[in-house]
Amino acid sequence: MIAKTPEQESELIRTEILDAAEQRLRTYGYGKTTMAEIATDVGMSAANLYRYFDNKLDIGAALAQRCFRERFALLQAVVERTDLNASQKLEEFVVTNLHYTHTQFSETPKVNELVDIIVAERCEIIQAKIENDLKLINQILQEGIKSKEFSIDDMPTTAQAVLHAIVKFSVPLFMTMYPLNEFEQHARDLVALLIRGLSNN
Repeated sequence: MIAKTPEQESELIRTEILDAAEQRLRTYGYGKTTMAEIATDVGMSAANLYRYFDNKLDIGAALAQRCFRERFALLQAVVERTDLNASQKLEEFVVTNLHYTHTQFSETPKVNELVDIIVAERCEIIQAKIENDLKLINQILQEGIKSKEFSIDDMPTTAQAVLHAIVKFSVPLFMTMYPLNEFEQHARDLVALLIRGLSNN
């Protein structure tokens, strides 16, 4: 067996901490979770936990980034599909985003508390998420131009407008307002409207 480097060992421990913290935050919420409780869940002392994370907010931020990486991978996979045209990719992009957000937040509403904290205290993480979404939307729109599905004069403005139009399907607050099947129909109806506006016909 190949011995792990100190860096690999540290990363494994960090992952264990984040797994334990995620489970506790989903169950009890951010406000009712302490560093000492997370340390106990991992089987280490609180003092040892502070060797890996400075505070609870740092753990929350790392969890948010991990969640956003997972979400980005799902959306990127949609954009890279070769069996869909640009219009279909845009629809699948929005629906996949909705399903991911709905699963994350409607089934474990206490996660919303962490989202509020990250928005307030670590807005750069949210900004990075927005920038990544814009990159993927740009890819879809560029593909639509290349295939002559879309006619776009101002790409940056159009990509921003599409992002603003679909943001509702990324906001945890809305996830409990509609049954998923109804919310998905809202998403498909909106994308159909966007595609008509982008159409090269």
